[in-house]
Amino acid sequence: QVQLVESGGGLVQAGGSLRLSCAASGSIFRINAMVWYRQAPGKQRELVAAITSGGSTNYADSVKGRFTISRGNANNTVYLQMSSLNPEDTAVYYCNADVVTIIPSTRAQYERNYWGQGTQVTVSS
Repeated sequence: QVQLVESGGGLVQAGGSLRLSCAASGSIFRINAMVWYRQAPGKQRELVAAITSGGSTNYADSVKGRFTISRGNANNTVYLQMSSLNPEDTAVYYCNADVVTIIPSTRAQYERNYWGQGTQVTVSS
C-alpha cells in the first residue's frame, strides 16, 4: 500500500508565500507523474501543477509565474512553492501521484493512482 501525506498548509495574508510538501511512502518502485490539485468551496477540483519523473512541469494559467512545483532528490516527495498568494488561491490542496509497484509473485510492474488527504490553504485579504 502507498500513502501520500501533505503538509505545509495554513493561513496566510494576501501577497504572502507558503510551501506545500507531499511525501509518498510504502511499496514504491517508481513514481511517475506527481500533481497538485486544489478544490475551493463550491467549485470543481482543478489541476494546479504537475511534474514528471524527468522534471517536466505544467501549470494552470492562474498560477504561472507565482507557483513552482519541484521534486525531492529521492523523487518520492513533491513540493509546491506558492508566492504572491491571493484570496482566490484559498482551497484544499491535494497531492496526486502515479505510483509503480512490483507484484511480488510475478515481478510485474503495476501502476496505480493515489491521492493524499489534502491540506487547507487560506489566504486572507
